[in-house]
Amino acid sequence: MPPKLPTNRDKAEDEEVEVLQAVILADSFNKRFKPLTIDRPKCLLPICNAPLLDWTLEGLALAGVQEVFVICRSHAEQVKVAIQKSKWSHSSTGLKIVPVMTAKETFSPGDAMRDIYTHGIITSDFVLVSGDLISNIRIDEVVRAHKERRKTNKDAIMTMVVKESGTAHRTRSKADSAVFVLDQDTSECLHYEPTTGYPPKKIAKIPRDILGTHPNIEIRNDLIDCSIDVPSLFQDNFDYGDIRRDFVHGVLTSDLLMKNIYCYVAKEGYAARVQDTRSYDAISKDILSRWTFPLVPDDNHPGDHAYDHLRGNKYIPKDNSVVLSRTCKIGNNTLIGPSTHVHDEAQVIASTIGARCSIGAGTVLRNAYIFDDVTIGPNCTLESCIVGAGVRIGESSRIARGSLVADGVKLGQGTVLRPFERVSRRKQKPAPMVGELVEDESDEGDADSELEEAEQNQTFLSQSLGPDSDAFVWPRRIAQKGNEDGDEKESDSFNNMRLMRLGDDFAELVPSDPGSITSEDERSSESDDEEVASQNASVASSATSLPPSLGVGVITASEQEFQTEVRLSLERAFSEGHSLENASVELKTLRMASNVPLRRVREAVVASIVERIPLVQDAVPQRAEIKRWVDRWGELINLIGGVDGVETVSILQYHCASSTRFHLFGQILAALYQNDIVEEEDIRHWHAQPEAKGEGIKNSALLENVQKTWIVGARMIHQLSEQDSEDEDSEESSGD
Repeated sequence: MPPKLPTNRDKAEDEEVEVLQAVILADSFNKRFKPLTIDRPKCLLPICNAPLLDWTLEGLALAGVQEVFVICRSHAEQVKVAIQKSKWSHSSTGLKIVPVMTAKETFSPGDAMRDIYTHGIITSDFVLVSGDLISNIRIDEVVRAHKERRKTNKDAIMTMVVKESGTAHRTRSKADSAVFVLDQDTSECLHYEPTTGYPPKKIAKIPRDILGTHPNIEIRNDLIDCSIDVPSLFQDNFDYGDIRRDFVHGVLTSDLLMKNIYCYVAKEGYAARVQDTRSYDAISKDILSRWTFPLVPDDNHPGDHAYDHLRGNKYIPKDNSVVLSRTCKIGNNTLIGPSTHVHDEAQVIASTIGARCSIGAGTVLRNAYIFDDVTIGPNCTLESCIVGAGVRIGESSRIARGSLVADGVKLGQGTVLRPFERVSRRKQKPAPMVGELVEDESDEGDADSELEEAEQNQTFLSQSLGPDSDAFVWPRRIAQKGNEDGDEKESDSFNNMRLMRLGDDFAELVPSDPGSITSEDERSSESDDEEVASQNASVASSATSLPPSLGVGVITASEQEFQTEVRLSLERAFSEGHSLENASVELKTLRMASNVPLRRVREAVVASIVERIPLVQDAVPQRAEIKRWVDRWGELINLIGGVDGVETVSILQYHCASSTRFHLFGQILAALYQNDIVEEEDIRHWHAQPEAKGEGIKNSALLENVQKTWIVGARMIHQLSEQDSEDEDSEESSGD
């Protein structure tokens, strides 16, 4: 007797018991959080005192997912242990989690998807997310819509979840966005075009045939990509590095695959990925502001602690283990972990603090993210930074914006970390656990070269560290003049990466003005723009007040950051009495790291010396102060990498013309001459230049001061000529 054919009722029952599966890509495939990710994977970094992976699992559980496969390569053993120790290991949660260690050759999402297919663990359409997703969207509804679509269209291989947002939404990436072209009737994604913040993209190129075959289309640049996908198990398209830029774009532009991708425009809910330090900050604020409800600290918090929600979005543990001094100040949008002690006069504003931390008296935390077991001494300032677990920060230290301090670092008293500094422990390569791969092995060549560079320059990179520090300072990434290999993606360029950094206001990066960032090669053809910038400059700014013929031009983002670093370096040298050799070596290192012209360094040195000279009422004491500073530090002007007396006098002239020390120009110039820092011929050549007279300057106040300094120079040249004449007469008399 032939077997009985399945009835429609049997099919319906099979659909009802079908398990909703999800795949989490635990690897980040980038180094934006390094050095925080040297010793642990990014998915285990805490956000609002719970690991990112736990937030992702919590969101999937709320959405009805029943089985999750966590795909991990780097630090895989840590991920497995973390899952085993979490609440998700209990069967009562209703969520089955299976860690899957991928092959050593897994370097991209495409490689990870190939491993998924090889293991044969997926049996139906599934949910694909990253291990840094924070979401309360009902993903089961997206899966249901995808399956219904698949019944009538087998070529519908994926559904992407997107959400409407304004251009200023803080979770909308300014560096990595996209233009979606959708069929208005079916929500099919007809065209996908990735965009970057820099260089800004103003034109989207839409294939002409789309307009002919689809009468109703929407061109959307107001969608946040939620990074939630519901793909079918595609087995022929693994050769891609990025799901959006490579896979989606490749499928939609291929004439051979003939597959369809759809968008699910979520009307409600929240979804965002912690892709970089700026989004880490934005999503932390969204959690504390309760945009992610019910995923909030006082309800469905993935960590082991329960919190009370107080007025102003302040969160304090319910176990009353926190000790708050009567004189401390706790600002809005703040979360404080259990067993933490905040001492007298300390301020915690828009920050999160982990468990078992100590915040010293008078210390200020503003927009700072502190992990567990951190001790911060008294009178410290931490702003817009991330501090790893077990860190010790000494008294009166300052951690500037954008800094990342890795687990276990010890910073001695008086440490001053510059903006966007990266610090880790000295020992960089501990023995990995059995079968474990460290994250940086995804790009061993780059990691080795960066480590080698850091080790070679550690003496200078670590000068800002206080005594008894146990820390390793990594070189900061800088803008490159050009990419010789031509293989750097626009999304990975320095200026675009700046849009992803915590604490970077990128004020000078105006999206509507792509010319605001120029390369050295471009400046030679932009004399008109430079002249306008020079003419409109304020008298208070010496750097932008120089005429175009002096070769200064528009100051780039990296140069502005460099000027701040040089100023801090010189302040340390002045206050701590560094030798001229050490000070010059540090300036050379900064210059090479920032790739700026030598003139910028000379400008910074001259300006710092001039502004450090105390103003004294009487002439004799004033000359003594000038002599003291020029005798001590004047030679630094010529030790920074090249001697150019004419340029030195020109820089001095324009700085004094823009400074409150304008009246000291003649005395400082004389002191430089007496110390052989500039020669008589240098002064004469400078005086003969048109720029010395102020030609090309339209700013009347600056022009007047420049002309006055030129007159002072003329008097000095006259005196030198008379002195030369007297010397000649004296020699002739002695000869007679």
